[in-house]
Amino acid sequence: MLLSGANLKGGFMRKLIVVTYDNEFKAEEVRLDFLKMQKSYLLSLEDAVVVVKKPNGKVRLHQMYNLTAGGAVGGGFWGVLIGLIFMNPLLGLVVGAGAGAVAGALSDAGINDDFMKELAKNFQPGTSALFVLVDSELTDKVLDELRGTGGTVIQSSLSSADEARLQKVLDEVRQNTDPVSENS
Repeated sequence: MLLSGANLKGGFMRKLIVVTYDNEFKAEEVRLDFLKMQKSYLLSLEDAVVVVKKPNGKVRLHQMYNLTAGGAVGGGFWGVLIGLIFMNPLLGLVVGAGAGAVAGALSDAGINDDFMKELAKNFQPGTSALFVLVDSELTDKVLDELRGTGGTVIQSSLSSADEARLQKVLDEVRQNTDPVSENS
């Protein structure tokens, strides 16, 4: 089992991996790779946040889930329902959506925002990082998908050996398997 973290209940412990990239866009590209792997059932992704440090030094977090919007929708639903009971569904919608949006904005699921912002203070301007929280093992198939994507692992909850193996895969050059170029 490669890069595993089985816990006593038979499942997998969550693993945090933070990889930095030399430009503002590469972390988003790799996050899309992780989302595709999740869609293909290669891994279970709990959270994946792209952190960008703009050339002016400002740090931006690009969350995978918008909790404020989700809270507003959920709150709006419950507000309409309660508003119907009191014969004022429009007022219920407005109050419920507002309360839901506030609750969503104040909640923090997955990776702690303050932790990401604190770590990002040390990044060079014009760079990005991908913070990934996985709830499954990083199998050989997952590592093959990450091969050659670059970046530097700056923090993880992987074992030292597994972190070194991941860094090696990120650094490797992807072999070109295009049959057209092989016949040229």
